Amino acid sequence: MEHTYAQIGHLVHRTPVLSSRLINEISGAEVYFKCENFQKSGSFKMRGALNAISNLSSAQQRSGVVTHSSGNFGQAVALSAANLGVEAHIVMPINAPDVKKKAVTQYGGNIIQCEATLEARERNAGNIVASKGASFLHPSNQIEVILGNATAGMELLQDHPELDVLMTPVGGGGLLAGNALAAHYFGQDCTVIGAEPALVDDAYRSLLSGKIEGNTRTDTIADGLRTTLGSVNFPIITQLVDQIIRVEEDEIISALKLVWERLKIIIEPSCAVPVAALLKEPEKFRGKRVGIILSGGNVDLSKLPF
Repeated sequence: MEHTYAQIGHLVHRTPVLSSRLINEISGAEVYFKCENFQKSGSFKMRGALNAISNLSSAQQRSGVVTHSSGNFGQAVALSAANLGVEAHIVMPINAPDVKKKAVTQYGGNIIQCEATLEARERNAGNIVASKGASFLHPSNQIEVILGNATAGMELLQDHPELDVLMTPVGGGGLLAGNALAAHYFGQDCTVIGAEPALVDDAYRSLLSGKIEGNTRTDTIADGLRTTLGSVNFPIITQLVDQIIRVEEDEIISALKLVWERLKIIIEPSCAVPVAALLKEPEKFRGKRVGIILSGGNVDLSKLPF
């Protein structure tokens, strides 16, 4: 992980850590928010994208890269590729937020739209790999991406090594797995918890069943968390994550509004999910030092839920 940080640390922002007296009072905990909404491309995914592209050979970089993403990883890949002189193709579901599609285009990525299913995303990405020879970058289920993501938690633990809990949202599992590794190697008896919308609680059910579960719906407001776990990150999560807390849509919206009002920063619904978990189960966190990764701030301001 130190090698990963040495490779990408100078290419990403060391994002600030904020706190709120009011949120501490409400939760009964000492909470530290790692603000990846201030990261380049607007989310933590810049870390994983940069690490994945940097680890490609020169020949692979010349052939370009492709990924499928509802937005944040697509933006990160487009910007990372542009910075490294690599062509990027981004497969995006038709229901991805317009603000994220616009950002991908502005960063120079080529958008291929598809139906809002994992099968459609994977099929379209596979077609580009076959036709152009591009290297596929998985948004969450690739070790280079996971290790890049881990640098966010690594930085947070460098600033606050005494954390009792590290909590992140979980969708595809790349952020949770990466920061579970960070807590394991750099924390001091630091428990890792994932937070997930109840409408798409595949990670919760996967930990219970011991196998990767799917979802039958994808209509959560937390658009970045609509995907499922993968074969690379699931074993890490199984071994190193203590539990997954599920939250309802109204709880996500309330947490989103609270952060906007009290921290005075813009976050997107997906990264309000662990804040909602903190507020939903205060007895679990009372008296503890809790680190939360605020994963991104790419918001369509015309579609705010409040």
